[in-house]
Amino acid sequence: MSLLRHTLATLAYRAGKATRDLPEELAEFRIDDRSRTPAEILAHMGDLLDWAYAMASGVPSWHNSKPLAWPREMERFFAALKKFDDYLASGAPLHATEERLFQGPVADALTHTGQIAMLRRLAGRPMKGENYFKAHIQVGVVGVDQPAPRLEFE
Repeated sequence: MSLLRHTLATLAYRAGKATRDLPEELAEFRIDDRSRTPAEILAHMGDLLDWAYAMASGVPSWHNSKPLAWPREMERFFAALKKFDDYLASGAPLHATEERLFQGPVADALTHTGQIAMLRRLAGRPMKGENYFKAHIQVGVVGVDQPAPRLEFE
């Protein structure tokens, strides 16, 4: 369980970096008519974490959310992440294996975090690179407030 929870903390850290200080108008940036915007991607990421919680707690369900305004969508994402992490920390029984929870919704959310970072760069608002090995990532720290980067580079 500790590796899955550490992965959630890593997701929070990386998603926080990718979404932080993104101007609201760039949340609607689209590279073509068929692509998702950062806001649509983040809404999907929130749905993935809601789904992970639902599977873990034994009530599997899926919902496709419409994106909210960027600040509210960020709140929703981090609230879904915290709810899932809190369930894992509670010691309640898991109704899906850790491996399946990782390989499905969690890995998908990590992939989408990279998509938001890429869209930022394409929109002319790249985030700084970072040596994530040195990042201060802790189990249970899954909110929007994350430690400052230890080693960033251009």
